[in-house]
Amino acid sequence: MPPAFLPVALEHATRLLNHGPTVLVTSAHDGRRNVMAAAWSMPVEFTPPRIAVVIDKHTFTRRLVTAAGGFGICVPGAALADLVYAVGSESGAEGDKFARHGIVAAEGPVLGLPMIEHGCAAWLECRLIREPHVEQAYDTCFGEVVAAAADPRVFTGGKWQFRQDNGGLLALHHLGAGRFVTTGPEVVAKGAA
Repeated sequence: MPPAFLPVALEHATRLLNHGPTVLVTSAHDGRRNVMAAAWSMPVEFTPPRIAVVIDKHTFTRRLVTAAGGFGICVPGAALADLVYAVGSESGAEGDKFARHGIVAAEGPVLGLPMIEHGCAAWLECRLIREPHVEQAYDTCFGEVVAAAADPRVFTGGKWQFRQDNGGLLALHHLGAGRFVTTGPEVVAKGAA
C-alpha cells in the first residue's frame, strides 16, 4: 500500500509543475464530474501560488470548471500512461470518465474537487481566477493554488525525488499521438543544496 499523500506547503506548490509534466485536470459541478489530460500547464506566480493550464473553451471540462469556479491538477506517474491517453481522447459529456475507467478520487480539502492519488505523484486544488476577457478569448485558465499534496516517495521537503526505484511515479511528458517520455534522472548543480 503506497503511503498517504502529505500536504505540500503552498510556497512549494508551483514546484509540482515546474518540470512541465502532463497533468490530469479534474472538475465537478452540480453532480457531474470529469477528468481530462492536458499537456500544457505551468506555474505563473509564487505568492500566492498561481498556475496556468490550457483547457479548450468548447469542452465539457471547461464548462464544469467555469461553473464550479475551480479545478484540480493531478500529476500522473508513468504507470498511468494508458489512462492518461484514454481520458485525453474521449469526452466526459457522454458519461462519467471516473466510473468508466474505475478512477478513485478523494475530495479536495478546500473546494471539494476530485483529486486522484492512486498512480499520481501529486495534486493541486485551484480556485479559478476570473478574467472575463481572457476566458472569452483564450483557452488558458488561470488558477490560484489553495491546497496541494504529494506522495512522499517522490516529493518531500519541497523537492522532487526522481529515482528509478519510484519509476511508476515518474512524471509523464507528452510527445503527441499517445507517446510520452518520463522524467529522467536528477542532475544536481555544483553548490546546490
